[in-house]
Formats: sequence, C-alpha cells, structure tokens
Amino acid sequence: MKKALIVWGGWDGHEPEQVSHLFHDMLTAEGFEADVSDTMESFDDADRLKALDLIIPVITMSTITPERAKNVYEAVANGTGLAGCHGGMCDAFRENVEWAFLTGGTWVSHPGGDGVGYTVHIRNSSSPIVDGLEDFEVSSEQYYLHVDPAVEVLATTPFPVSRWYHSANGHVDMPVVWTKRWGVGRVFYNALGHHRDVIESGTPRELMRRGFLWAAEGKARAIAEGHDASRFASKEKNF
Repeated sequence: MKKALIVWGGWDGHEPEQVSHLFHDMLTAEGFEADVSDTMESFDDADRLKALDLIIPVITMSTITPERAKNVYEAVANGTGLAGCHGGMCDAFRENVEWAFLTGGTWVSHPGGDGVGYTVHIRNSSSPIVDGLEDFEVSSEQYYLHVDPAVEVLATTPFPVSRWYHSANGHVDMPVVWTKRWGVGRVFYNALGHHRDVIESGTPRELMRRGFLWAAEGKARAIAEGHDASRFASKEKNF
C-alpha cells in the first residue's frame, strides 16, 4: 500500500483544511494510506519522509525552517513524490528560494482577483496526466507565475484576460499544470484550487487525481530501475 502525507496550514483563505480532506478522500479511494497533519513538525522526521510515496503540501504564505525544508528536498530527491495545487504549493514559503526551485515555479500575481473567467488549454503531451482530456473553462483566480523553464507544461491559460499593467506585454501562454523531476523524485503542480470547489469535480479534480498517482509512482520506478539520488549529489551544493 502506498503511503502519503498531507500537511496543511498557512492562510485560511485557501481553505487548506477542506482541501486537505478532499485530497485525503481522493487518495484513500485509490488505495493509499494517507495521513493528514496540521503541523509543520510533520517535516521533522527525515527518515519517515523518505519512506513515503507522496507528500502533498497545502500551505500558503507560511515559513519553513532550513532543516525541515532540507528533509523535504532530500525525500523527493530520493523518490518520494511531491504534488499540490494553487498557493498551497507554489506560494507556500515565499522566503525559501530552494522551495521554488523544487516545485518548479512561484506565484507572483492574479490580475482581476477571484471570479475571473478563463480557459485552460490542455497541451498535447505523452503524459498520462492529460491523456484524453479537453480544454475547459474556469471561474476563479488566474495565476500568473514565474516558472522554471525545465518543467514539462501540460496545460496553459492565455494572458492578459483582466487588464492591468502587465497587459502592455501582449499575449502570453501561462503554464497552469506541469511536472518536473528532482533527483529521482517526481513533482506535479496544478495552479487551480483557490477554494475547494474549484478542484472537487470535473477535469480539475481528474488532473489532481492523475497528478497524485503519477508523482507517487516515482519511487517504485526508481527502485525498479536501480536509480537513487546519489547520481545527482554534489559536495559543492549545500542547503
């Protein structure tokens, strides 16, 4: 049985507790043993994190100690999957630049605020996460993110929709869903999820479900192929 840890906290406006319980129900339906925690102390046990198949942060605008952050980085590098959504993952720890490096991007703005109507375009890909899915409409915050060029973009949304100073730059396709690698671990992110209702049904929910499964499969795949994080380790890089 695969094991997952869901840790929630930070800004209450993103409904972290409600979203965490949604994710718990999704994972248990897939046969996971999923624990839900509301304390950052859950990141203290490095060995426990490395034994997991999946970590899901649901934490916005919080802080993390260097020691706890390193435990997460090292667990993912050794195969534990990391997956999450919206500000709960890519606006979790603004002051920690390594977190942005790990997750593949960081939130910077949402022009127009909540209730913006926009289209999410599924990008052609070999990824099973988007196989057979079609473009869909959303009414929510439209996230503008600074994104790692190394990620594999699975869905985008066009900017500008809401007029503001950024509109002077013209059209851009902003990544909404992506994956990336960190050591032998897998990372999945979905920018949707301002509130639980945005991701509790339809294609947004299916994206999260598939993303969780994909990220959690990384450890077993690495073990089967005889890979571990040692091939990427460097004495010159310290957290």
